Amino acid sequence: MKLAVFLGLAALAAEPNKLSKEEKRQGWKLLFDGKSYKGWRHVAGSDSWAIEDRALKAAKDPKFREDLFSAGKYGDFELTFEWKISKNGNSGLKYQVQDRFIIDDRQQKNFKRFEDMANRDIRERTLTRATGTQEYVVGFEYQVIDDSGHADARRGPLYQAGALYSMLPASQAAAKPVGEFNQARIVLRGDRIEHWLNGVKVVDGSLAGEGIKAKVAARWTTDSLVYQGLAGRPRKRTAITLQNHGDEAWFRNIKIRSL
Repeated sequence: MKLAVFLGLAALAAEPNKLSKEEKRQGWKLLFDGKSYKGWRHVAGSDSWAIEDRALKAAKDPKFREDLFSAGKYGDFELTFEWKISKNGNSGLKYQVQDRFIIDDRQQKNFKRFEDMANRDIRERTLTRATGTQEYVVGFEYQVIDDSGHADARRGPLYQAGALYSMLPASQAAAKPVGEFNQARIVLRGDRIEHWLNGVKVVDGSLAGEGIKAKVAARWTTDSLVYQGLAGRPRKRTAITLQNHGDEAWFRNIKIRSL
């Protein structure tokens, strides 16, 4: 198994955005060709994303912040990708996406917590791209972050590179220095989830565990549509999304196969 992972990582590093004959035989699908948004639902005129140096790049401080959604939807899957983050940057890749809605960050000053504002906006759904500031995506997040520079990462392993953000901690630090591409792997089978980072399995757990529900409940009230989506996971086949968190981040060599 370790040899297979090593060979897979070597292939990732050798030729980005290409499928080998063996990968094709094994059922892998390339989600990014290195030059276009083919395979992604890119909103015309959006300033959240660009293609740079054969990578999908999240832009810094766009006018309207939004994730990039894959055109295909997936249930059980194995996903590999490479990511690079800017200094002090924060981003992520989300899967098992349960909902999406628009919020207005400018209104947060009127609420005690961000979650209170978001709960209102997901209930009312009155904001549009013209009146809001970002689209909030409800899903499970593979954390992409500068472990040494971002304040979130300094909060602990729940928020560090490779973690299932705020739910399952990264077992160890495995990210490369800022400016270098990291190799990531996600395996989802039913409720079981694995996160890998540079050949190290940093997360191994269950999306249906009581620990997950407790973590979600600590942030969202149990009557919240966000809580209900994450705790219940009514949607089993969903898009993969690349997150724009307001910082520059790069994603390439994105490959997936259904399990």
